[in-house]
Amino acid sequence: MSKRSDTVVTNPWGMLRQFTSGRIALGRTGISLPTTPQLEFQLAHARARDAVHHELDTDTLQQAVMGLQLFEQCVVVESSAGNRATYLQRPDLGRRLSSTSRQQLQLLASQSKQVGAYDLAFVIADGLSALAVETNAVPFLQAIVDRLGQQGLTLAPVTIVRQGRVAVGDEVGELLGAKLVVVMIGERPGLSSPDSMGLYMTWGPRIGLTDESRNCISNVRPAGLSYEEASYKLHYLVGEALRRGVTGVQLKDETPASQLEGRLSNFLLGG
Repeated sequence: MSKRSDTVVTNPWGMLRQFTSGRIALGRTGISLPTTPQLEFQLAHARARDAVHHELDTDTLQQAVMGLQLFEQCVVVESSAGNRATYLQRPDLGRRLSSTSRQQLQLLASQSKQVGAYDLAFVIADGLSALAVETNAVPFLQAIVDRLGQQGLTLAPVTIVRQGRVAVGDEVGELLGAKLVVVMIGERPGLSSPDSMGLYMTWGPRIGLTDESRNCISNVRPAGLSYEEASYKLHYLVGEALRRGVTGVQLKDETPASQLEGRLSNFLLGG
């Protein structure tokens, strides 16, 4: 009987696998994948599906946010998509708050002691991976608020949105009277990243804005863009947005070459 090592044909560029979590250079057995990579693919696919359907544990997340002792309040609201199935089938409903949640935020804003607009509002939405925000939202908030602390910014109550998509942050920011909103949301799971969180920042949030009005920082997670480096980038963008009064296509990430974790500089900016 042949040994497994005799039946699996290795790929000559297998050494490149050390640089990526992507499925490359898996080898072959005849015209098929070897058993181990095939089983790993099926497991990753199952994890991605689970992440999409996972319901956000809002109670635990709310307690964790308040446990940071960085914000006066953390409220839980919901989009117009009443459940997960509706959310997945009707993306438009995930972009707007339910009427009850809208009234809840209007009341919260009317009771605020803040004079004038908040500088910044953080919104946490489950998106397509509640697992991502359950895992990454709180440690990232800690990292970014530590950086923002010296600027004396006024922070709105943190808003957690069930069944929310990116654009729901525009409505939240508008209701709370925030100059700038940052939406922390679970990204569409990949086959190697079911826990990836995205950050979307918008100046002058209001209903009807589209993607060109936002800046995005993607793949925030321990195995992707670290909390330290993501907060470094967002801190820069927040400062520039407040200074210039713009986001989206009018505001670029021009942070100096990052030395964090030994990452290479942005080759598009030279250096």
